[in-house]
Amino acid sequence: MISKNQIKLITSLQQKKFRQLHKLFIAEGVKVIQELLDSNFVLEHLYVTESIFESLNNESKTVITESELKKISCLSTPNNCLALFAIPETEKPISSGLIVALDAVRDPGNLGTIIRLCDWFGVEQLWCNEQTVDLYNPKVVQATMGSLARVKVHYLDLEKEIQKANLPVFGTFMDGENIYQSNLPSEGILILGNEANGISTAIEKLVTSRLAIPRFGNLQKTESLNVATATAIFLSEFKRSAS
Repeated sequence: MISKNQIKLITSLQQKKFRQLHKLFIAEGVKVIQELLDSNFVLEHLYVTESIFESLNNESKTVITESELKKISCLSTPNNCLALFAIPETEKPISSGLIVALDAVRDPGNLGTIIRLCDWFGVEQLWCNEQTVDLYNPKVVQATMGSLARVKVHYLDLEKEIQKANLPVFGTFMDGENIYQSNLPSEGILILGNEANGISTAIEKLVTSRLAIPRFGNLQKTESLNVATATAIFLSEFKRSAS
């Protein structure tokens, strides 16, 4: 059984201001929840419609009906479980290794996929400016498929942090150097911009190397690549060069 107050709290967490107020976020699905349980994230409470997560004590878990789950779920087709986790305290970023930086990426699916890509390619840090979609947006959490547990995501003054870092800065543009012909280092900051407008003028001024993914189609009509797709190609080339 779930109370009206609990339903009200959980549904409010779909909005950023209430996530910040309560310092909680929503995760759904067995895989995502299990990945977070196996990490340093702290479980606030778990709601299930069947006998799963048996190792958890009954105080941390409530069995609810499918209709109750539909009331609190962010998904059009709810799974069989929903959990609330505490939003952890922010940590200081570390200026070493290969860092991905996002300049106003707005789509939750793109951010979630980029977090998964960072996890896949061993990128431990993702820097975002405040114009980038919130990490704890339920759609972002869902799209990470649990990789949120292994990638440190920092929201910061991107311009200042890049200036402080003693690292080469790579920007992604349509008119940059061919990524497949570039000598890429093992350390650096790789910047990807907004889906519609690309990298902002202020951040562009900090770029030391402009990179591009060439078009191979005969007609050359495609205007751009999806930012998450582009991230996969850039990270693949950085890691291939470093290997």
